[in-house]
Amino acid sequence: MDDTWVDRTAYPFAPHYLDVDGGRMHYVDEGQGRPVVMVHGTPTWSFLYRRLIQDLAGDFRVIAPDHIGFGRSDKPRLWFYRPQFHARNLAALIDHLGLADLTLVVHDFGGPIGLAYALDHPENVRSLVIFNTFLWSLKGDRAFETPNLLFNNPLGRWLYLRGNFSAQVIVRSAWGRHRPLTPAVHQQYTRALPDPLARAGTWGFMQSLLGESEWYEQLWARRERIAGKPALILWGMRDFAFKEKELARWQELFPQARVVRYPEVGHFVPDEAGEEAAAEVKAFLSAA
Repeated sequence: MDDTWVDRTAYPFAPHYLDVDGGRMHYVDEGQGRPVVMVHGTPTWSFLYRRLIQDLAGDFRVIAPDHIGFGRSDKPRLWFYRPQFHARNLAALIDHLGLADLTLVVHDFGGPIGLAYALDHPENVRSLVIFNTFLWSLKGDRAFETPNLLFNNPLGRWLYLRGNFSAQVIVRSAWGRHRPLTPAVHQQYTRALPDPLARAGTWGFMQSLLGESEWYEQLWARRERIAGKPALILWGMRDFAFKEKELARWQELFPQARVVRYPEVGHFVPDEAGEEAAAEVKAFLSAA
């Protein structure tokens, strides 16, 4: 697999692989201690968490997979690019590595993917770190109905697969004002998806935004299984997708959680506010 595009200065981690449904899944496995599993969304990969990995690996064992279709993992043309299938692969990785008493860090579609594991195995999850994400059906919400209407069609498919719309346009437009999105960082997201065949994962997530609403609702219906977990919520307030109302849902579920709002940060909080977020996560994990 050609990974010459990876910036090994910004992302110096040794690659590891596991055969899962869909192909070879790449993951980072750094440090020793209590396990911290970081789950990304779209169109990102474990590069999103690089600052957290570097800062936490001195005290914890940090595992950060790339979903099938993303980052350094295989990108098969034909596969079930739906969050529940990614969730099964995540569970397979955790089982393979024998991880116990773990902390889950989730962002974007990593929310339902990662928290599906927590709902199925609450006894094995010690605590949660939640970046801008969701765990419920988005149907009826104009903020998500509108992009579904605009892009879940043949033109949208062309934009996602041929134009790399998710990495080229959404990453740039969803960034905030806290720290600039440099060309070098942006390239790590665009070059990870080099051609139309490699972009099926991003299109699958677009289709899943509303298309997998029943699965999201099934997850949300079991939310009490994780309601007592210690939680840290780190939220970018300039996110055009997940806003104050989504944050309020998380606060209702985790009323004792520490909540940190970043007024000038957009959607991709673990990258844009990486240093600040890493300090918060490290303090939270050390105190838990």
